[in-house]
Amino acid sequence: MIKEKETREKLIDKKLLLSDWDISNNTKVVKEFHLKRSNEKIDYVLLGRDGKPLAVVEAKKSSSDARLGQEQAKQYCYNLKNEHNIELPFCFYTNGNDIYFWDIENYPPRKIYAYPSREDLERLSHIQRNKKSLSLEFIDTNIAGRDYQVSAIRSIMEAIDKKRRDFLLVMATGTGKTRTTLALIEALLRAGYIKNTLFLVDRVALREQAIEAFKEYIPSEPIWPKFGESSISKDRRIYVSTYQSMLNIIRDEEQTLSSHFFDLIVIDESHRSIYNTYGEILEYFDAIKLGLTATPTNVIDHNTFELFSCEDGLPTFAYSYEEALDHIPPYLCDFEVLKIKTKFQDEGLSKRSISLEDQKKMILEGKEIEEINYEGTQLEKDVTNTDTNRLIVKEFIDESIKDQNGVLPTKSIFFCMTKAHARRVEELFNSLYPEYKGELAKVIVSDDSRAYGKGGLLDQFKTYDMPRVAISVGMLDTGVDIKEVSNLVFAKPIYSYTKFWQMIGRGTRLLDTLDIKPWCKSKDKFLIMDCWDNFEYFKLEPQGKTLTSNTPLPITFFELKLKKIEKALELDTLIVKKEIQKLKEFISLFPSGSTTIKDAKNDLDRLDEEFWQAISKDGLEFLDRAIKPLAKSIVGVDYKAMRFEKDILLFSIYLLVDDKKALQTQRDKLITMIEKLPLGINIVAKQKELITQAKQVKFWNHISDSELDILSQKLAPLMKYGAEAGGVDTTPTFDFKDYIKQKEYVEFGADRESVSISRYKQMVEEKVKELLSKNTSLQKLKDGLSLSEDEIESLAKTLHDEDPYITLDLLRRVYMNKKAPFLKFIKHILGLEELKNFPDTVSESFEKFIKEHPTLTTIQLKFLDLLKGYIIDHESISKKDLISAPFTVIHPAGIRGVFELNEIEEILNITQGLVA
Repeated sequence: MIKEKETREKLIDKKLLLSDWDISNNTKVVKEFHLKRSNEKIDYVLLGRDGKPLAVVEAKKSSSDARLGQEQAKQYCYNLKNEHNIELPFCFYTNGNDIYFWDIENYPPRKIYAYPSREDLERLSHIQRNKKSLSLEFIDTNIAGRDYQVSAIRSIMEAIDKKRRDFLLVMATGTGKTRTTLALIEALLRAGYIKNTLFLVDRVALREQAIEAFKEYIPSEPIWPKFGESSISKDRRIYVSTYQSMLNIIRDEEQTLSSHFFDLIVIDESHRSIYNTYGEILEYFDAIKLGLTATPTNVIDHNTFELFSCEDGLPTFAYSYEEALDHIPPYLCDFEVLKIKTKFQDEGLSKRSISLEDQKKMILEGKEIEEINYEGTQLEKDVTNTDTNRLIVKEFIDESIKDQNGVLPTKSIFFCMTKAHARRVEELFNSLYPEYKGELAKVIVSDDSRAYGKGGLLDQFKTYDMPRVAISVGMLDTGVDIKEVSNLVFAKPIYSYTKFWQMIGRGTRLLDTLDIKPWCKSKDKFLIMDCWDNFEYFKLEPQGKTLTSNTPLPITFFELKLKKIEKALELDTLIVKKEIQKLKEFISLFPSGSTTIKDAKNDLDRLDEEFWQAISKDGLEFLDRAIKPLAKSIVGVDYKAMRFEKDILLFSIYLLVDDKKALQTQRDKLITMIEKLPLGINIVAKQKELITQAKQVKFWNHISDSELDILSQKLAPLMKYGAEAGGVDTTPTFDFKDYIKQKEYVEFGADRESVSISRYKQMVEEKVKELLSKNTSLQKLKDGLSLSEDEIESLAKTLHDEDPYITLDLLRRVYMNKKAPFLKFIKHILGLEELKNFPDTVSESFEKFIKEHPTLTTIQLKFLDLLKGYIIDHESISKKDLISAPFTVIHPAGIRGVFELNEIEEILNITQGLVA
């Protein structure tokens, strides 16, 4: 059994050195530090640059629970503080493998991956010494000033004051998650709570977008990376990175950041990958963590709530799409849905559905019509019909929301199934509308380097008149912020409810009135053209398809390798030997710089030659339990090759156990994959003979295990050249005449009535402007002259008799102002006077009050929100109401229990001004 002394020498000393605590340098580390008053010896004391103790490390032997040293380490910290008259040191206790960090009097103990460096501890000490109470810190409402944004920030700040370290913010797309987060970061920086922040995103486009936001709203803080930077620099305050880039950095021995370098980590668009492959980043860094997501609360994964220490269904703060729509005025844009379905989508491609004319053409071309038999759901997956896509493009141009000239669609996104599908759609735009010289619609996909940077395709779509249509496959589904997007085309089926709402979110943003673009001067709704019954699907399946386990591919691959060895142990010892060698080679791919792999060193050390030679059921169980989960650390490999190898491996298992039915299904899947290999590419053509053979069913009838190995070895590296990877598209293509079978508008939004009111208002305004040329009373008003009572009455009668039916009651209803006289509405329509509706006036008054009082607490913000809604609903309020229900729900004393006297006076002045 290893003793404490050996634990120190073999484990603790080495881990301290990794964080630059050299135990042989007594200006940094003192071992066996003697406390004179209590006559105690502290295992390690870590010193600051001023020579004063910064931290205590209590050691236990590796076979003991490190937590046995907790109270002893705490006592050492207090004794050291009292004897040397210093600040309370940081506290560590460890058994060499597990390390616990305790910032006594600030946070409870927590397990950490590595020791903080001297610079880290001095920074943390400075923060603890100088930070201010967040309950008194104001929020910069110029960055994020909406009521719910302030509430979200205040909720997190109050929780930080209560020693919480993990938070989850759920806000609908378009409600300003990024700006809310930036305002929070700015407040935490100002209050001295943080110095270094990491903002994590999952795509390069979102990284560039986040960097621009930081530059705009917190320009004084230096940002990494600057243009062209790849190596990490440690002299910045804000770091914006993709998950993949940060994972590479922490695994790179030459540029690894300390695990305590960041004080705050923001995880944008928190999703499943952060607790699979990229969970290692959050395990490595010890920091306050804030997760951001637009996923509706009711469908957020359990693991996401758990990751941020939240109860299921209860994020730190949530603000939904419905709440944003219901706000007066709305914060987001509502939408209409146009459902279309073609004959072939509904009936499929077959002799039964193809027109006689097209069948005759096929016969003349020497083709067999009986060979064509595809379900409608196979379109763009296994077969393509050009006229179906042509119809969709034409319908889009006809039905889309146009710019002010009424000719071209305003900014629009086509969501396509595959890159090949996207290219086909782009070609159709160019062939149908050649007058736009190829600029009207552009494919924007993540693996195209032209998509990024200033002047890139995405920047062109955001910034310039053309292109008007972005054709996307995945890249624009989430996160990209373009307010002018007014049309979305769902040209693919969607089965994830989360992804469905993320895609809808591309159109929900309202225009920025200070930056109106000439190609989109107004936007009160947006259009979704649904070509695949997605809205119908989510009515029937509100949560979407039940997701299968989101197991990373390398883990699945490892699991199948174990399964094959297990079966071979019973049937074929030669296969066992071969597969064990392949498994060893696979394990050698585990990245040595990975936190996950370093933590599992003891388990990996067990895999010596003796272990492999005597492989048994117990050995396989150990590999499954302890080693298989480590495969998730493999990233950056050729996943298309691995997927093919995995499918070959699965076929070999079915072959081994002689499962004929499964063999046939798996064979067909592999043939389909091989058929997509483009022989027009030289490196693929070198394997033409093998590919040609493997496309035939007879090739698979008598194939051996060793021949499968050769097939995998030769073809797996070629899979990246398949049709979907940009190679030659081998999908069967036809151009049979299709037609629209179903076309209907459906209402789908939080407020169906708002659509009809909006249309009614438009009709009234058109009618008034039409009558202007022939009605003398309207002409007098336009010229700035006043009307007599008789003229006003006559004008009202004229409008009352017109179509639409115009009355004062209806005008007050549609313009949401129950007090304005008739003439004020007419002057507003003629552009002579501004008419603010009552809800807008109320909202503006409360927003002004909130901006003028940036230290409002969460409970005060809730009270104000309740009061605003009450005034809008009742259009009156008295002093007595403010100490009665519903305000007593917030506090038994009503307003008196929430605000100070001077604040109450201000609020009363506002309410009296509104309802007078």
